[in-house]
Amino acid sequence: MSDFKIIFSGPVGVGKTTAIGSISDIEPVITDEKASDMTSAQKPGTTVAMDYGLIALGERERIHLYGTPGQQRFDFMWEILTQGGIGLILLVSNARPDPFSDMHFFLDAFKHFIAQTKVVIGVTQMDLSKQPRLEDYYLQLEDNGLKIPIFEVDARVKRDISLLVEALLYSIDPGLED
Repeated sequence: MSDFKIIFSGPVGVGKTTAIGSISDIEPVITDEKASDMTSAQKPGTTVAMDYGLIALGERERIHLYGTPGQQRFDFMWEILTQGGIGLILLVSNARPDPFSDMHFFLDAFKHFIAQTKVVIGVTQMDLSKQPRLEDYYLQLEDNGLKIPIFEVDARVKRDISLLVEALLYSIDPGLED
């Protein structure tokens, strides 16, 4: 049996919990608690430890999906959850006030993990805000010397999240077959 671990991260409210739920083959484990700080203005609950899901690839391989808390005050969990991970799926919401700042913050926060693994970015909620465009994200990354696969995704749509997982796996091992 081969087991792999993928980390989902990003700010509060970008869809990490939803994304894991949309693709998991099991009922996801969610550690949401009632939001008691400024997060409560965005949503009633927030992840305080992690989210967990699982994808079975046939009978011999499994991908464990771990979602990090989005709030920086829980950043101690980020390091714990990345241990043994093969890559990061970073979700960024186009509807947040400064999605570029969010993207750069999380790329920097996970830079040591990313240096040892791979990363792909999914931009959520582009239906709520058309600006910035996906091309603007590419330019932001390029201006910082980064070449990272980036996709527009809906965290509720299994196929969109599958695309992120597949892109991450292909960036780790370009010789993979369907």
